[in-house]
This record gives sequence, structure tokens and C-alpha cells, in this order.
Amino acid sequence: MRYARPASLRVALVSEHASPLADLGGPDAGGQNVYVAQLADHLARRGHDVTVYTRRDGPRLPAEVTTPGGVRVVHVPAGPAAQVPKDDLLAHMPEFGAFLARRWRSAPPDVVHAHFWMSGTAALAGARGLGVPVIQTYHALGTVKKRHQGTEDTSPAQRLAIEADIGRSCRRVLATCADEVAELAAMGVSPDRVSVVPCGVDPRHFAPVAGTARTGSGPRRLVAVGRLVRRKGFDRAIRALAEIPDAELLIAGGPPADLLFAEPEAERLLKAAEEHGVADRVTLLGAVPHDRMPALMSGADLVLSLPDYEPFGIVPIEAMACATPVVATAVGGHLDTVVDGVTGALVQAAPGGDRDLAATIRALLDDPARRARYGAAGRARVLRHYSWERVADGVARVYAAVHATPSLSGVLR
Repeated sequence: MRYARPASLRVALVSEHASPLADLGGPDAGGQNVYVAQLADHLARRGHDVTVYTRRDGPRLPAEVTTPGGVRVVHVPAGPAAQVPKDDLLAHMPEFGAFLARRWRSAPPDVVHAHFWMSGTAALAGARGLGVPVIQTYHALGTVKKRHQGTEDTSPAQRLAIEADIGRSCRRVLATCADEVAELAAMGVSPDRVSVVPCGVDPRHFAPVAGTARTGSGPRRLVAVGRLVRRKGFDRAIRALAEIPDAELLIAGGPPADLLFAEPEAERLLKAAEEHGVADRVTLLGAVPHDRMPALMSGADLVLSLPDYEPFGIVPIEAMACATPVVATAVGGHLDTVVDGVTGALVQAAPGGDRDLAATIRALLDDPARRARYGAAGRARVLRHYSWERVADGVARVYAAVHATPSLSGVLR
């Protein structure tokens, strides 16, 4: 189905901690950075005038950069010009919002799209009184994080209340999966104020790479990818490996390989591998360059994505784009992207399901014909639903709809 493209708009993307220019793999750099970068680029290709506002987190960063695709990236002076953990950034959002207000007073955008909850506070402050619609994408919800992390959650105490207020104050919430709509409803954000547009992947970059398939009698290869944080569930993969003696596990993510010795989560995972007797079959690769990731995924027999919770989860669709079947926990966006028994297998997220996880992996490793079917179906599903072109089309239609519908009050809170 083809849709008429909306007229060109002046679009402001607010992404306080996730710069589209950042190197991926750090503790606060991941899927949101990819989303903002790709969305901005694809909107610009459609003729929209796109500016991304992100916090200045380095003393040598210029005030403004224009990407090769024509996207302006503005480094907002809010707090120290240094790396600051995102959980500590709330105190600097008033300064961020004041900068936006000054910038937009004389040249307001047509639509503002805030990414992450703290960006929402700055975006609403910057747009106050201008009649400019603000759209919010949370990327992760504090209610879900608190439920799973409990006392280990380092988010500011005000997060849950602020997130709910943003959902009621912005013009529209743009969720990335169906599971998020239910979470928002529980927060008091009516589903009729929410649109669902998934995250995406570049199927030209993430595509099957010839010559990477395992040959000979070596171990079957399991690959897991993501930031080196506890919730990503790499330890579950290590425990499952203990019951799969003819397989190896490669874990990609975190700092460069030569700096892994200083990474606490890497140390924890290596210790777990020793405790379960699989240290000789677990390899921590560290950060893998973006251009090498398709070959890594294409060369895997299975890609494992086993987080305790996942707002969307780009890794499964990257693997599916490479025609590699996925074993994923049945959480968040995985429930939308991975079709159980068609493109891969969904397993329960609770640690008590480790034995079922190992059995699921073994069954797939022992059935190459089924893996091939799953891989082909995964690639086809990505092409139908998850290309960035599809995502940008969906987002642009939401922009056009809110821009064409005036606010009932004429002002934003």
C-alpha cells in the first residue's frame, strides 16, 4: 500500500542524552541513538527540515553540526560539557528547556518529537505558549524498569510521576510496540492518544553475508548482542550453554575488547562462565563496529536476545534481516517482532525458564531445515514491516496529523 507523503515540515527532535552522532556500545548509548539518527536521516530525505537537539557532553563539540544527509545537530549547553550518566541529567533539563524556548521563540518548529522522558520535560518547556505540538516517544518506561529492577533502579524518584504528566500534557504519544500501549494505559494515558510505530532496521546493511556460515565440525555458534548491562540477560545465555556442550557463545557489546578488563559487567559474565564450566566456550568481543555486525549475525546459527525486559529491542530485527533465526524472551517489543514458530522462538523471561531455554536452543541447533525456514521468514518480515523507510512513513503521518489538528487550548503546558 502506498501513502501520499505529507508536506514538508520543520521538525525538531529532542534527544537529551542520545546523540545521533554518538559511538554505540556505552552504558547510555544504544537503540535510542540509532532510532534518532535513522529517523532524522530518513525524514530529511523526504524533504523535511530536521534539527536534532542533544546535550553538549564534550568540551570540543561544536555548537552545531550538519550531517551529510542535511540534518542539523545542535549541541545544547545544559550542565557540564562532559559525560554525565543519564539518571543524573534531570537537574539540567530546565536549562535545556530554556535554551529551546529561546531558540524557538523567533523560529518555532512545526512539530517537536521528544525522545526519552527527560527530553519530554525540556521539549514541553521549550514549546510552552507557542502552540507547537509535542509528540513523546519514551523508548523505556520507568514503571517497567522499577518493576524489574526494584531497589536497583537508579532513576530519579520523580520519574514515574513526570512520565505520566508528560503523557497527559503532550499532543500525542508515539509508542514503539503494542505492549507499551497497555503500560501507558495503566499510567493514565488513554490508548486513543497513542499511536504505535515500531523501530526499524536498514535491510540493505543488515543482510545475509555470503561465506560466513559455519562449516566443518566446529562448535555451533550462538551470538548475543547488546550493551553490557545486567538486564540484557547474557548470564542466562551462559547458563544455557552449560547444557549445550557442542556450542560456543560470542557476546558483542560494551567497550573495545582491550578495555573489557575494566568493565564490571564483563568481569561478572566471565566469572559466571567459569562457575558453569564454559569459560573456554564464551568469548566477549567487546564493541563490534557497525560495518562488521551483519557478518557476525549472518555467521551465527542462532542470535539470542534474552533481556528481562525490552522496550522494543532492535537486535532481533537486525538478526532477522540477516536471515538468522532468533531466540528471544517474550517481553516488550519482542512480542511484536519475533513470531514464535515462524521467525524464531520466544521463551519466558523468568530465570526459572533456563532449562526450557537450553532445550529450545538445542532443538533449533539440531534442525537446520527449520532454522533456514525461520531465517527466510524473518528476512521477509523485516522487509514488510521494519525498514526505516516504513518507520519514517509512519512517523511522518503522525506528524502531519498533529500539525493539522490545532490544540484545544492553543497552548502547551
